[in-house]
Amino acid sequence: MDNINFHRHYSRNTLLRMFVLIVAAGALVYWKWGLVNAIYFKDQLTELGWVINGAIMVLFLVGMSRMAISLMGYAREEAALTRFVRNLHKRPDEALRGVPKRSLIAQRYRTLLKLHETHTPINQNALASTLVAAESTRSSLAKFVNNILILTGVFGTIVSLSIALIGASDVLENAVSASGMGMVIHGMSTALSTTITAIVCYVFFGYFYLRLNDAQTNLVSAIEQVTTSYLMPRFQVETDTVLYEFTGLIRSLQSLVAEMANSQKAFRETEQQIVETLEHYRGKVDNLEDHMTDILRMLRLGFRLRDDE
Repeated sequence: MDNINFHRHYSRNTLLRMFVLIVAAGALVYWKWGLVNAIYFKDQLTELGWVINGAIMVLFLVGMSRMAISLMGYAREEAALTRFVRNLHKRPDEALRGVPKRSLIAQRYRTLLKLHETHTPINQNALASTLVAAESTRSSLAKFVNNILILTGVFGTIVSLSIALIGASDVLENAVSASGMGMVIHGMSTALSTTITAIVCYVFFGYFYLRLNDAQTNLVSAIEQVTTSYLMPRFQVETDTVLYEFTGLIRSLQSLVAEMANSQKAFRETEQQIVETLEHYRGKVDNLEDHMTDILRMLRLGFRLRDDE
């Protein structure tokens, strides 16, 4: 993993940070409960503030839950990618050992293997675009919540100001109208509470939405780096690579032909030496035959043997 720019625990660290900030926010609310109660719950003439703030909180919690699920999925993908790279270093023939079958890196490996077995050209740009498009659907809900969350605060503010204007009209119509003045104060208070809720939720949600996008980019980038560094050299057959290997093969053949020529020359010299040696021994054998004839003749004469000839 040294040659790959990849944060192995980015998603897990983001989840831990989310948990810590939620606990800190809960502790802050508990510490300042008097202020929170005065702004959100005390002396509310209508349920409008509760409805709007409740809608903002529900939208916020739904988006946060979806982001938490996505981050847990990315944490599993990061662990699978780390295991896959470790397998490539230690046991290349068992690259998917211990890697979940449904993980992104396992799907990428099986896709490349299938394309290689069917002798299909591999287009990494198309694979990368497909992966990015597929992963972008995971964060569509979070993106939607991030885009409209601040608008809910604006909507609450507008509605609350409308209520305040209704109360103001009652005050103008009646010289003394406690209900009208109370409605004005209630409207302004509701506008304040909905604005605060929307802004706080938007800031909190926007930060983790950016972290989710970074986690997605971190994972997709690591998969593409692993594909380029480890998988493409194994499965891809390019024209330049073939020509380079073919050139190397030709050089090897030239060396082999030169060695065969040298061997043939050595065999020819050896053959010539064998022929000369045979000629030499053939001359000696002829002389030996003459000597044997002389010896036989002398033996016949010495022992007075009858000559068969």
